[in-house]
Amino acid sequence: MEEFAIDKIGFASAEPFVHFEDSLREQKAKGFTTGFEHPIIEERIYPEKIFEGAQSIISIALAYPSRMDNNLPYNKEERRGSFARASWGEDYHHILSDRMQRIINFIKNEIPDARFKPMVDTGELMDVVVAERAGLGFIGRNGLLVTKEFGSYVYLGEIITNIPFAPDSKVDYGCGDCNRCITACPTQALLGDGRMNAQRCLSYQTQTKGHLAEEFRRKITHVIYGCDICQMTCPYNKGIDFHNHLEMEPNPEHVTPVLKDMLNLSNKEFKKQFGHLAGSWRGKKPLQRNAIIALANYRDQTALTYLLDLIENDPRPVIRASAAYAVSVIQREKNPSMVDLIQQQLQRESDPETIEEMQDAIDRLQSKKNRKSKRS
Repeated sequence: MEEFAIDKIGFASAEPFVHFEDSLREQKAKGFTTGFEHPIIEERIYPEKIFEGAQSIISIALAYPSRMDNNLPYNKEERRGSFARASWGEDYHHILSDRMQRIINFIKNEIPDARFKPMVDTGELMDVVVAERAGLGFIGRNGLLVTKEFGSYVYLGEIITNIPFAPDSKVDYGCGDCNRCITACPTQALLGDGRMNAQRCLSYQTQTKGHLAEEFRRKITHVIYGCDICQMTCPYNKGIDFHNHLEMEPNPEHVTPVLKDMLNLSNKEFKKQFGHLAGSWRGKKPLQRNAIIALANYRDQTALTYLLDLIENDPRPVIRASAAYAVSVIQREKNPSMVDLIQQQLQRESDPETIEEMQDAIDRLQSKKNRKSKRS
Protein backbone atom coordinates (compact mmCIF):
# COMPACT_ATOMS: atom_id res chain seq x y z
CA MET A 1 0.00 0.00 0.00
CA GLU A 2 3.02 2.28 0.26
CA GLU A 3 2.97 2.65 -3.52
CA PHE A 4 -0.50 4.19 -3.30
CA ALA A 5 0.15 6.08 -0.03
CA ILE A 6 -2.95 4.64 1.65
CA ASP A 7 -3.35 3.06 5.09
CA LYS A 8 -6.11 0.51 4.51
CA ILE A 9 -7.84 -0.99 1.50
CA GLY A 10 -10.71 -3.43 1.22
CA PHE A 11 -13.02 -4.85 -1.42
CA ALA A 12 -16.79 -5.12 -1.26
CA SER A 13 -19.44 -6.49 -3.56
CA ALA A 14 -21.58 -3.98 -5.43
CA GLU A 15 -24.80 -5.63 -4.24
CA PRO A 16 -27.48 -3.16 -3.14
CA PHE A 17 -27.34 -1.86 0.44
CA VAL A 18 -31.01 -2.68 0.90
CA HIS A 19 -30.74 -3.12 4.68
CA PHE A 20 -30.20 0.67 4.99
CA GLU A 21 -33.08 1.79 2.80
CA ASP A 22 -35.77 1.87 5.49
CA SER A 23 -33.40 3.66 7.87
CA LEU A 24 -32.56 6.35 5.33
CA ARG A 25 -36.21 6.96 4.56
CA GLU A 26 -37.07 7.13 8.25
CA GLN A 27 -34.27 9.62 8.93
CA LYS A 28 -35.45 11.82 6.08
CA ALA A 29 -39.09 11.62 7.17
CA LYS A 30 -38.17 12.66 10.72
CA GLY A 31 -36.15 15.64 9.50
CA PHE A 32 -32.91 14.22 10.91
CA THR A 33 -30.90 14.85 7.72
CA THR A 34 -28.81 17.92 6.88
CA GLY A 35 -29.59 18.50 3.23
CA PHE A 36 -25.93 17.94 2.39
CA GLU A 37 -26.62 14.28 1.58
CA HIS A 38 -27.19 13.02 -1.95
CA PRO A 39 -30.93 13.63 -2.44
CA ILE A 40 -31.94 10.44 -4.31
CA ILE A 41 -32.12 7.58 -1.82
CA GLU A 42 -32.28 4.87 -4.49
CA GLU A 43 -28.90 6.00 -5.84
CA ARG A 44 -27.42 5.74 -2.35
CA ILE A 45 -28.66 2.17 -2.06
CA TYR A 46 -28.25 0.66 -5.53
CA PRO A 47 -24.77 1.05 -7.08
CA GLU A 48 -26.03 -0.16 -10.46
CA LYS A 49 -28.17 2.99 -10.71
CA ILE A 50 -25.07 5.18 -10.81
CA PHE A 51 -22.60 2.83 -12.55
CA GLU A 52 -23.48 0.43 -15.33
CA GLY A 53 -22.14 -3.06 -14.78
CA ALA A 54 -21.05 -2.46 -11.19
CA GLN A 55 -19.30 -5.55 -9.81
CA SER A 56 -17.16 -4.40 -6.91
CA ILE A 57 -16.37 -1.41 -4.72
CA ILE A 58 -12.84 -0.63 -3.61
CA SER A 59 -12.77 1.13 -0.23
CA ILE A 60 -9.75 2.99 1.11
CA ALA A 61 -8.89 4.66 4.40
CA LEU A 62 -6.23 7.24 5.24
CA ALA A 63 -5.37 7.94 8.87
CA TYR A 64 -5.19 11.60 9.91
CA PRO A 65 -3.51 13.24 12.93
CA SER A 66 -5.37 13.76 16.18
CA ARG A 67 -2.75 15.96 17.86
CA MET A 68 -0.62 18.92 16.88
CA ASP A 69 3.08 18.75 17.64
CA ASN A 70 3.50 22.51 17.43
CA ASN A 71 0.77 24.10 19.53
CA LEU A 72 0.92 27.87 19.77
CA PRO A 73 1.58 29.54 23.14
CA TYR A 74 -1.43 30.72 25.15
CA ASN A 75 -2.17 34.43 24.83
CA LYS A 76 -5.21 35.86 26.58
CA GLU A 77 -5.13 38.93 24.35
CA GLU A 78 -5.40 36.80 21.20
CA ARG A 79 -8.12 34.25 21.79
CA ARG A 80 -8.08 31.48 19.22
CA GLY A 81 -10.74 29.31 17.65
CA SER A 82 -10.25 25.81 16.34
CA PHE A 83 -11.14 23.58 13.41
CA ALA A 84 -12.09 19.96 14.04
CA ARG A 85 -9.36 17.44 13.27
CA ALA A 86 -10.97 16.25 10.04
CA SER A 87 -10.29 19.71 8.60
CA TRP A 88 -6.61 19.87 9.47
CA GLY A 89 -4.17 20.02 6.59
CA GLU A 90 -5.13 19.99 2.92
CA ASP A 91 -8.76 19.32 2.03
CA TYR A 92 -9.17 15.55 2.35
CA HIS A 93 -11.32 15.40 -0.78
CA HIS A 94 -8.24 16.33 -2.82
CA ILE A 95 -5.98 13.90 -0.96
CA LEU A 96 -8.34 10.95 -1.35
CA SER A 97 -8.99 11.77 -4.99
CA ASP A 98 -5.25 11.65 -5.62
CA ARG A 99 -4.89 8.28 -3.87
CA MET A 100 -7.84 6.76 -5.70
CA GLN A 101 -6.50 7.97 -9.02
CA ARG A 102 -3.20 6.19 -8.28
CA ILE A 103 -5.13 2.95 -7.77
CA ILE A 104 -7.16 3.49 -10.93
CA ASN A 105 -4.03 4.15 -13.00
CA PHE A 106 -2.38 1.00 -11.64
CA ILE A 107 -5.36 -1.21 -12.48
CA LYS A 108 -5.81 0.36 -15.91
CA ASN A 109 -2.24 -0.58 -16.76
CA GLU A 110 -3.18 -4.19 -16.08
CA ILE A 111 -6.78 -4.12 -17.35
CA PRO A 112 -7.19 -1.36 -19.96
CA ASP A 113 -10.95 -1.93 -20.35
CA ALA A 114 -11.65 -1.51 -16.65
CA ARG A 115 -14.06 1.28 -15.70
CA PHE A 116 -14.23 3.23 -12.44
CA LYS A 117 -16.30 5.75 -10.53
CA PRO A 118 -14.40 7.22 -7.54
CA MET A 119 -16.12 9.29 -4.86
CA VAL A 120 -15.54 10.91 -1.49
CA ASP A 121 -18.41 11.77 0.90
CA THR A 122 -20.05 14.13 -1.61
CA GLY A 123 -20.88 11.12 -3.83
CA GLU A 124 -23.96 8.97 -3.84
CA LEU A 125 -22.80 6.03 -1.71
CA MET A 126 -22.39 6.09 2.08
CA ASP A 127 -18.67 5.96 2.83
CA VAL A 128 -18.96 4.24 6.20
CA VAL A 129 -21.38 1.61 4.92
CA VAL A 130 -19.12 0.71 1.99
CA ALA A 131 -16.05 0.65 4.25
CA GLU A 132 -17.81 -1.62 6.75
CA ARG A 133 -18.81 -4.08 4.01
CA ALA A 134 -15.21 -4.00 2.71
CA GLY A 135 -13.89 -5.04 6.13
CA LEU A 136 -12.05 -1.82 7.01
CA GLY A 137 -13.82 -1.55 10.36
CA PHE A 138 -17.24 -1.37 11.98
CA ILE A 139 -19.76 1.43 12.27
CA GLY A 140 -19.75 2.65 15.86
CA ARG A 141 -22.58 4.09 17.91
CA ASN A 142 -21.61 7.57 16.72
CA GLY A 143 -22.06 6.56 13.08
CA LEU A 144 -18.34 6.74 12.28
CA LEU A 145 -16.19 3.91 10.98
CA VAL A 146 -13.92 2.52 13.70
CA THR A 147 -10.78 0.74 12.53
CA LYS A 148 -8.60 -1.51 14.65
CA GLU A 149 -5.39 0.30 13.77
CA PHE A 150 -6.42 3.96 13.51
CA GLY A 151 -9.61 4.28 15.53
CA SER A 152 -12.12 6.56 13.85
CA TYR A 153 -9.55 9.15 12.78
CA VAL A 154 -9.70 8.08 9.12
CA TYR A 155 -10.80 9.60 5.84
CA LEU A 156 -12.76 7.28 3.57
CA GLY A 157 -13.17 7.01 -0.18
CA GLU A 158 -14.53 4.39 -2.55
CA ILE A 159 -14.31 3.37 -6.19
CA ILE A 160 -17.07 1.48 -7.98
CA THR A 161 -15.70 -0.74 -10.76
CA ASN A 162 -16.78 -3.35 -13.26
CA ILE A 163 -14.01 -5.69 -12.08
CA PRO A 164 -15.33 -8.58 -9.91
CA PHE A 165 -12.82 -8.46 -7.05
CA ALA A 166 -13.16 -11.06 -4.30
CA PRO A 167 -14.88 -9.36 -1.36
CA ASP A 168 -13.36 -9.04 2.10
CA SER A 169 -15.17 -10.09 5.26
CA LYS A 170 -16.95 -7.66 7.55
CA VAL A 171 -15.46 -6.83 10.95
CA ASP A 172 -17.48 -7.68 14.05
CA TYR A 173 -19.28 -4.86 15.83
CA GLY A 174 -17.06 -3.64 18.64
CA CYS A 175 -18.91 -1.07 20.77
CA GLY A 176 -20.43 -3.63 23.14
CA ASP A 177 -22.17 -1.84 26.00
CA CYS A 178 -20.06 1.33 25.69
CA ASN A 179 -22.11 4.52 25.47
CA ARG A 180 -19.41 7.13 26.06
CA CYS A 181 -20.02 8.99 22.81
CA ILE A 182 -23.77 9.06 23.46
CA THR A 183 -23.28 10.49 26.93
CA ALA A 184 -20.64 12.99 25.83
CA CYS A 185 -22.57 14.48 22.90
CA PRO A 186 -23.57 17.94 24.21
CA THR A 187 -26.72 18.14 22.07
CA GLN A 188 -27.91 14.51 22.35
CA ALA A 189 -27.64 14.18 18.59
CA LEU A 190 -26.60 10.51 18.65
CA LEU A 191 -29.43 7.99 18.64
CA GLY A 192 -27.35 5.08 19.96
CA ASP A 193 -27.55 2.75 16.97
CA GLY A 194 -25.08 4.40 14.61
CA ARG A 195 -27.62 6.96 13.47
CA MET A 196 -28.04 10.56 14.53
CA ASN A 197 -30.33 13.53 14.37
CA ALA A 198 -27.88 15.40 12.16
CA GLN A 199 -29.79 18.64 12.65
CA ARG A 200 -28.59 18.64 16.26
CA CYS A 201 -24.99 17.70 15.52
CA LEU A 202 -22.63 20.57 16.33
CA SER A 203 -20.57 19.75 13.26
CA TYR A 204 -23.61 20.46 11.11
CA GLN A 205 -24.58 23.54 13.11
CA THR A 206 -21.16 25.12 12.54
CA GLN A 207 -21.74 24.76 8.79
CA THR A 208 -25.14 26.43 8.57
CA LYS A 209 -25.24 29.87 6.98
CA GLY A 210 -28.07 31.52 8.87
CA HIS A 211 -28.41 32.58 12.49
CA LEU A 212 -27.03 29.95 14.86
CA ALA A 213 -29.79 28.86 17.23
CA GLU A 214 -29.12 30.12 20.74
CA GLU A 215 -29.23 26.64 22.26
CA PHE A 216 -26.08 25.71 20.33
CA ARG A 217 -24.03 28.85 20.96
CA ARG A 218 -22.49 28.01 24.30
CA LYS A 219 -22.06 24.39 23.22
CA ILE A 220 -19.70 25.14 20.31
CA THR A 221 -17.32 26.74 22.86
CA HIS A 222 -14.41 28.03 20.72
CA VAL A 223 -14.81 25.61 17.79
CA ILE A 224 -15.50 27.39 14.52
CA TYR A 225 -15.83 24.31 12.32
CA GLY A 226 -16.86 20.73 13.04
CA CYS A 227 -16.95 18.75 16.28
CA ASP A 228 -14.62 16.09 17.71
CA ILE A 229 -16.36 15.28 20.98
CA CYS A 230 -17.72 11.83 20.12
CA GLN A 231 -14.33 10.84 18.72
CA MET A 232 -12.34 12.21 21.66
CA THR A 233 -14.37 10.13 24.11
CA CYS A 234 -14.17 6.87 22.11
CA PRO A 235 -11.95 4.22 23.78
CA TYR A 236 -10.76 3.08 20.34
CA ASN A 237 -9.16 6.51 19.86
CA LYS A 238 -7.20 6.50 23.10
CA GLY A 239 -3.54 7.16 22.29
CA ILE A 240 -4.25 7.23 18.56
CA ASP A 241 -2.25 9.80 16.59
CA PHE A 242 -0.87 9.11 13.15
CA HIS A 243 1.16 11.43 10.95
CA ASN A 244 1.46 9.27 7.83
CA HIS A 245 0.71 11.91 5.21
CA LEU A 246 2.51 15.22 4.92
CA GLU A 247 -0.51 16.93 3.31
CA MET A 248 -2.51 16.32 6.48
CA GLU A 249 -0.12 18.06 8.86
CA PRO A 250 -1.90 20.98 10.54
CA ASN A 251 -0.61 24.53 10.46
CA PRO A 252 -1.61 25.92 13.87
CA GLU A 253 -2.04 29.44 12.47
CA HIS A 254 -4.63 28.08 10.07
CA VAL A 255 -6.51 25.57 12.23
CA THR A 256 -6.36 27.56 15.50
CA PRO A 257 -6.76 31.09 14.10
CA VAL A 258 -6.91 34.31 16.11
CA LEU A 259 -10.62 35.00 16.33
CA LYS A 260 -10.49 38.80 16.17
CA ASP A 261 -8.36 38.60 13.03
CA MET A 262 -11.11 36.59 11.32
CA LEU A 263 -13.81 39.21 11.72
CA ASN A 264 -12.85 41.53 8.87
CA LEU A 265 -11.16 39.18 6.40
CA SER A 266 -11.66 40.00 2.74
CA ASN A 267 -12.62 37.19 0.40
CA LYS A 268 -9.07 37.14 -0.91
CA GLU A 269 -7.58 36.96 2.58
CA PHE A 270 -10.01 34.24 3.58
CA LYS A 271 -9.15 32.13 0.56
CA LYS A 272 -5.42 32.57 1.16
CA GLN A 273 -5.57 31.51 4.83
CA PHE A 274 -8.37 28.94 4.80
CA GLY A 275 -9.09 28.00 1.18
CA HIS A 276 -7.06 24.78 1.31
CA LEU A 277 -8.99 23.45 4.33
CA ALA A 278 -12.03 21.20 4.02
CA GLY A 279 -13.70 23.51 6.55
CA SER A 280 -13.74 26.40 4.09
CA TRP A 281 -16.27 24.82 1.74
CA ARG A 282 -19.23 26.85 3.02
CA GLY A 283 -17.40 30.16 2.66
CA LYS A 284 -16.33 32.72 5.21
CA LYS A 285 -19.68 33.86 6.68
CA PRO A 286 -20.39 30.74 8.80
CA LEU A 287 -16.84 30.73 10.14
CA GLN A 288 -16.94 34.44 10.93
CA ARG A 289 -20.31 34.01 12.65
CA ASN A 290 -18.86 31.15 14.70
CA ALA A 291 -15.77 33.24 15.51
CA ILE A 292 -18.05 35.95 16.90
CA ILE A 293 -19.88 33.43 19.06
CA ALA A 294 -16.57 31.93 20.24
CA LEU A 295 -15.48 35.42 21.37
CA ALA A 296 -18.74 35.66 23.30
CA ASN A 297 -18.06 32.29 24.92
CA TYR A 298 -14.61 33.50 25.91
CA ARG A 299 -16.18 36.70 27.32
CA ASP A 300 -13.38 38.48 25.48
CA GLN A 301 -13.49 42.14 26.53
CA THR A 302 -10.83 43.06 23.98
CA ALA A 303 -13.22 42.11 21.18
CA LEU A 304 -15.92 44.67 21.98
CA THR A 305 -14.57 47.41 19.71
CA TYR A 306 -14.38 44.97 16.79
CA LEU A 307 -17.91 43.71 17.41
CA LEU A 308 -19.43 47.18 17.68
CA ASP A 309 -17.83 48.04 14.35
CA LEU A 310 -19.45 44.96 12.78
CA ILE A 311 -22.86 46.00 14.08
CA GLU A 312 -22.55 49.39 12.41
CA ASN A 313 -20.69 48.53 9.23
CA ASP A 314 -20.93 44.88 8.18
CA PRO A 315 -23.29 44.43 5.21
CA ARG A 316 -24.52 40.98 6.32
CA PRO A 317 -27.52 40.76 8.69
CA VAL A 318 -26.39 37.46 10.27
CA ILE A 319 -23.00 38.95 11.17
CA ARG A 320 -24.54 42.14 12.56
CA ALA A 321 -26.98 40.17 14.68
CA SER A 322 -24.33 37.74 15.93
CA ALA A 323 -22.11 40.66 16.87
CA ALA A 324 -24.97 42.27 18.82
CA TYR A 325 -25.50 39.01 20.67
CA ALA A 326 -21.79 38.77 21.49
CA VAL A 327 -21.63 42.34 22.77
CA SER A 328 -24.60 41.72 25.04
CA VAL A 329 -22.91 38.64 26.49
CA ILE A 330 -19.42 40.07 26.88
CA GLN A 331 -20.32 43.52 28.26
CA ARG A 332 -20.39 43.29 32.04
CA GLU A 333 -22.09 46.50 33.15
CA LYS A 334 -24.90 48.64 31.82
CA ASN A 335 -23.63 50.83 29.00
CA PRO A 336 -26.18 53.22 27.46
CA SER A 337 -23.96 54.08 24.48
CA MET A 338 -23.86 50.43 23.42
CA VAL A 339 -27.63 50.18 23.74
CA ASP A 340 -28.03 53.33 21.65
CA LEU A 341 -25.72 52.01 18.94
CA ILE A 342 -27.65 48.75 18.60
CA GLN A 343 -31.00 50.54 18.75
CA GLN A 344 -29.95 52.84 15.93
CA GLN A 345 -28.91 49.85 13.83
CA LEU A 346 -32.12 48.05 14.73
CA GLN A 347 -34.14 50.82 13.07
CA ARG A 348 -32.41 50.02 9.77
CA GLU A 349 -32.98 46.24 9.89
CA SER A 350 -35.66 44.46 7.87
CA ASP A 351 -34.88 40.75 8.44
CA PRO A 352 -37.22 39.41 11.17
CA GLU A 353 -34.61 37.11 12.76
CA THR A 354 -32.04 39.89 12.84
CA ILE A 355 -34.55 42.26 14.41
CA GLU A 356 -35.38 39.68 17.09
CA GLU A 357 -31.70 39.02 17.79
CA MET A 358 -30.91 42.70 18.15
CA GLN A 359 -33.89 43.34 20.41
CA ASP A 360 -32.81 40.42 22.60
CA ALA A 361 -29.31 41.91 22.75
CA ILE A 362 -30.72 45.28 23.78
CA ASP A 363 -32.84 43.68 26.49
CA ARG A 364 -29.83 41.75 27.75
CA LEU A 365 -27.71 44.90 27.90
CA GLN A 366 -30.43 46.90 29.63
CA SER A 367 -30.69 44.22 32.31
CA LYS A 368 -27.04 44.69 33.27
CA LYS A 369 -26.25 46.35 36.57
CA ASN A 370 -24.69 49.78 36.71
CA ARG A 371 -20.98 49.89 37.37
CA LYS A 372 -20.25 50.29 41.07
CA SER A 373 -18.51 53.58 41.83
CA LYS A 374 -15.12 53.36 43.52
CA ARG A 375 -14.80 54.59 47.08
CA SER A 376 -12.91 57.82 47.45
